[in-house]
Amino acid sequence: MNNQQFKFWCENHPASVDPVFQALVMGIVNVTPDSFSDGGQYNDLPKALSHALQLIDDGADIIDIGGESVRPGATAISEQEELSRVIPLIEALRNESDICISIDTTKTGVMKEAIRAGAGLINDINALQDETALALVASTDTPVCLMHMQGTPMTMQVNPHYNQDVVDEINEFLAKRIQACMSAGIKPERMIVDPGFGFGKKVEHNLQITKQLSRFRIHQRPVLLGVSRKTTIGKVLNKNVDERLIGSLVLSAVAIEQGLGIIRTHDVAETKQVITMMQAIHESCGDTNKLRT
Repeated sequence: MNNQQFKFWCENHPASVDPVFQALVMGIVNVTPDSFSDGGQYNDLPKALSHALQLIDDGADIIDIGGESVRPGATAISEQEELSRVIPLIEALRNESDICISIDTTKTGVMKEAIRAGAGLINDINALQDETALALVASTDTPVCLMHMQGTPMTMQVNPHYNQDVVDEINEFLAKRIQACMSAGIKPERMIVDPGFGFGKKVEHNLQITKQLSRFRIHQRPVLLGVSRKTTIGKVLNKNVDERLIGSLVLSAVAIEQGLGIIRTHDVAETKQVITMMQAIHESCGDTNKLRT
């Protein structure tokens, strides 16, 4: 799926139809020394490019490139440092493939340079609350993922608290961000929403989000979810990061069954198998309600 095809998918995703059984798979490539799962593995450009191409071979529809760790307790890096990590990879990957490239960043300067280098999706954990980022995305007509996070990566897991139903609170935030984006000139069909699994949430919050994922479709926009290898899985199953594949796939399946639009994962091949198996089950019962690309 290239950038233009991804735009078409966003515009035509039947988010109001229940359910949609074909989720896109977003493969993760972190060019960071300190990400919680794969930090330090792909700091070298040839290794990072090889990994991205392998994820494409495994069936990824989108490659999400991140140059700054947002794990709980992470400290921010400079814009220049982040640019030096992500732009060479975006350029190298664009030379090798027309895959839709997502840039996982909160910095306006990184967004701008990433789009110039070939990125077709902005994945912003701050949901464009930075006015300069909001204006940039509006001016470029680039699709954007708006994520909910309570606090910052440094503080988000310091006793996260919700005064009401966690899904209601997240939906209120997302509705406000969607309205802010529309007021800035961003088309609704360019937006994706992400409830922010693991970002300012306790274990019970994350499980409630997954169980009730269909409630986030109230915004009539595709829903993205990133559960891959996260701490909640480790706490429930008492497993280390490299032992969380099965838990990740179970959470993914529960979300996909509720009409998930995009699953963000380190384990693309296995996640594609889950989607294919779920499609086969539903098609065996005559249910052909799925989006084809």
